[in-house]
Amino acid sequence: MLHKAKTLNGFKLNSLDGEIGKVKEFYFDDVYWAIRYIVVDTGNWLVNKHVLISPYALFGIKQEKQHIDVNFTKKQIEESPLMESDLPVSLQFENDYHAFHNWPMYWKGRYMWGETPSIQRNRRQFIEATKNLKPSNHHLRSTHKVTGYHIQATNGEIGHIDDYIIDDDTWAIRYIVIDTENLWNGKKVLIAPSWIEKVSWSEEKVFVNLAREGIERSPEYTDKMLLTRNYEIELHNHYNRQGYWAVEPADKKHSALKK
Repeated sequence: MLHKAKTLNGFKLNSLDGEIGKVKEFYFDDVYWAIRYIVVDTGNWLVNKHVLISPYALFGIKQEKQHIDVNFTKKQIEESPLMESDLPVSLQFENDYHAFHNWPMYWKGRYMWGETPSIQRNRRQFIEATKNLKPSNHHLRSTHKVTGYHIQATNGEIGHIDDYIIDDDTWAIRYIVIDTENLWNGKKVLIAPSWIEKVSWSEEKVFVNLAREGIERSPEYTDKMLLTRNYEIELHNHYNRQGYWAVEPADKKHSALKK
């Protein structure tokens, strides 16, 4: 199922023995544009600590109740590696964090989640399959900080990043929501991260190999829309691109979330 990041912000995170806080923002990697951690606002609990929750620990989003179920106890969170500050997240921290929870390391392997396109938990099998692989050269980015980045088409700027559409099966960012401001009466459009040509993180600018005219004629997106597969097919056909559902390997057996 697809969710807007702004909608999930503020959702309560329920551990196995009580609420641990609320969704503050997300950290995603700049290779796959996949969510790697939920950043937790713990309120007065674990003051001065930066709590990150990996999608490996998530097993249910309840839209109607506005909460996400986490397969942790509060004690497990207190005892796990915690950060003292915001980004950047070091590879050493990620190694310690994943080793503590006995999780596979997503940055080793051929797919979005290492050796699988979806989330899986068999660390022993993963280690054997990836022991000779080098880590991918990724960096973690904040959805909060990247919101507002300008979008540059082949023949001019078209707007800025307003939101992100997240797939709760793989935790990939399937689309970024572009606010075209005053160009086309405030129309919003969707662009898939796979269509991005490059990102200048220093200039806070995203470049897409698409013309302004084609983007203007693309199917309009509104915040109240329910994203259907028919809409996605129309969007991908407009840009003559294959849908992610057709090109990604199918591996639903190990999904962390139960619908």
